[in-house]
Amino acid sequence: MKIKLKNLGALRQAEFELGEMTIICGANNTGKTYATYALYGFLDYWHRDFSIFVDPEIVNSLFSVGTVTIGLENYVANSEKDLLEASGKYTQILSKVFASREDFFKESSFVVQLPGRNIRADRNFEKIFGSPEKEILKINWKSESELEASLLIDKSKDTAMPRKDVISAVLSDAIKEAVYSQEFPNAFIASAERTGAAIFRKELDFARNRLIDLLKDRTATKQQISLFSQYTSDYALPVKRNVDFMRSLESIAKKDSFISKEHPELLDDFSDILGGEYRILRDELYFTPKINKRLRLTMDESSSSVRSLLDIGFYLRHVAEPKIFSKLREPELNLHPENQRRMARLFARLVNCGIKVFMTTHSDYIVKELNTLIMLNRDIPSHQKIMEDYHYREDELIEANKIRVYIAEKSLMCVDGGIRKTYCQTLVPAKIDQELGIEARTFDTTIDEMNKIQEAIIFSGGDNDSSN
Repeated sequence: MKIKLKNLGALRQAEFELGEMTIICGANNTGKTYATYALYGFLDYWHRDFSIFVDPEIVNSLFSVGTVTIGLENYVANSEKDLLEASGKYTQILSKVFASREDFFKESSFVVQLPGRNIRADRNFEKIFGSPEKEILKINWKSESELEASLLIDKSKDTAMPRKDVISAVLSDAIKEAVYSQEFPNAFIASAERTGAAIFRKELDFARNRLIDLLKDRTATKQQISLFSQYTSDYALPVKRNVDFMRSLESIAKKDSFISKEHPELLDDFSDILGGEYRILRDELYFTPKINKRLRLTMDESSSSVRSLLDIGFYLRHVAEPKIFSKLREPELNLHPENQRRMARLFARLVNCGIKVFMTTHSDYIVKELNTLIMLNRDIPSHQKIMEDYHYREDELIEANKIRVYIAEKSLMCVDGGIRKTYCQTLVPAKIDQELGIEARTFDTTIDEMNKIQEAIIFSGGDNDSSN
């Protein structure tokens, strides 16, 4: 997936392509958050609101015959047109995604491209729609480029037939998933506001429930409803989704993720980084530290690192699947450098398990550790000794071609189709080499300067004031 954007926050013009792991780094206020939130917002819009056109004849055939075959070739052929339409409609709602003024985005542009489209429908694709009491429609994979839809109700006996527009919308979602699921997976986001959400999730839940009560109460004043609406809703969309996730931890905890079932050792390593485990007991959230497993700490009583890893921990144990795109803002929040390195190794294992990872970071430790995992991933005898000495695992090593790194900074480039180059804020791809790793100069420049200052101090002559 390739993203092209213009006039989005600090970013004048930029483009980036997603890899199995995508990293955006750079100084503060350089556009990292805008790129991250805009991408998350598009995926959310795509899954929830964008509809692919379904020929009415397909719906009519389904109702008259009871089953219909849907060819996917035309939808793949029209993907460029569909994506252009989706990008245009999404650009118009950017102000809602960022909970900001419309005029702030009047010159903005956000375009998604999928070069080299091929049909990659899942052979195991099957969806059944209806209610727990009655199944209405089944859609399943039929061949390399076809889906089959079948009504599961008896038209001669059931007079309550579903509406055609509803069935059309269901077919649209199924086609969208079958054709695009590889490129547009569902997304999970851990926003930088997650530490606060971990503490105040009960208060946020109260605000939401209070708003629902007010809407039901005919005596509630407009001022009361407006007040609580602002309190619960005036966040950027990614923050809202993160808050919704935090508020739902008790129900989320009833599920088991792909990692829990197939890679439990990864969860054990995460618990070591965390220094304990999260537990839901009688609908209350606690943290149990490894040093005293009888102790139950609330989020208020727990360390900042426990709070900042809360949603990531629940995601890994209860939600993570290969078709979910993990978006992590500043995963290094409140973590000691050693644990930042261990998180980098955990992210590499997630990628090797089939989960895509997108992150923004200010952590040189995370990037340098990924360098190590890239450079060690070569068939050289001495590397095996290094891995043994420093306790690296084979499943932590990662190929350079799986990673994309972009630096948010000013660069000389042509903008708006012009010929002359000018300096503007953009995303510059970092060089990534299997032998040398990632060239992340945004960190190297600062580290080099600090080293020079310390060397200047040490080798300045060493003469103390003789008067003392």
